[in-house]
Amino acid sequence: MNHEVILTCAVTGAGDTVGKSRHVPVTPEQIATQAIEAAKAGAACVHIHVRDPDTGKGSRDPALFREVVDRVRNSATDVIINLTAGMGGDWAPSETDWAMPGPGTDMIGPDERLTHIRDCLPEICSLDCGTLNFGNDHTIYISTPPILRRMAALTLEWGVKPELEVFELGHIRFAKAMMADGLLADPPMFQLCLGIPWGADQTVEIMAAMKAQLPTGASWASFGISRMQMPMAAAAVALGGNVRVGLEDNLFLDRGVLATNAQLVERAREIIERMGARVLTPQEARNKLRLRGADT
Repeated sequence: MNHEVILTCAVTGAGDTVGKSRHVPVTPEQIATQAIEAAKAGAACVHIHVRDPDTGKGSRDPALFREVVDRVRNSATDVIINLTAGMGGDWAPSETDWAMPGPGTDMIGPDERLTHIRDCLPEICSLDCGTLNFGNDHTIYISTPPILRRMAALTLEWGVKPELEVFELGHIRFAKAMMADGLLADPPMFQLCLGIPWGADQTVEIMAAMKAQLPTGASWASFGISRMQMPMAAAAVALGGNVRVGLEDNLFLDRGVLATNAQLVERAREIIERMGARVLTPQEARNKLRLRGADT
């Protein structure tokens, strides 16, 4: 069991959730405000996507990331900033010509995927460690080995810790290969992403199986989606890991009751503390993960 837990809030995501809950933040001001509220509720870290303020759809506009980051940093609230680097890997075939990209495709190279990371220099950014069928339509999320190696090398150069997002066992295998190549600083930081169609399912057995494949000394967290968010949070603590909750992964506090990010953090914190553990402060989390700004 983990008695000192890093609690992360994934504030908004890029999924089609804006019309499903009035609490999903869209504008940079709303996203920053909810990140700050999550930190005040006990989150040591906030995982941040941005959205087009006009459409509510996920965006990779560096200016939107910069505004959110500036608003959070200029607040009086300490929190670790973890920016997504997962945008720009979507590909869907055209149904009129299967060899060509169709609607929904947004495919760019590794350097461009990290433009906002270079500009904002967060302490952490996500790194999705492989390709995945994403949902029930034609969408594929593509991260090839050369793309991932280039992204890992750049984040290492910039002093940004990559959060290794792994959706199945092959992703862990590849992350360990990048470790062997010297592309990841110690301790490596893994996020076991469970319940995403069509990656690993969200069960205790699968979480334990994925944990068993992690390298010795790795820091890890896990999350489940929808109604399995809190059960998977408890399982992660029991198995020795850290926790992620937030509106990116789940919109409800209880059955039929829409949640805010702060409420989900408060619920997760209560579960963690009732299990006999405690939630780390942002500085304690920096020290544990050896992030930029850690006490030496």
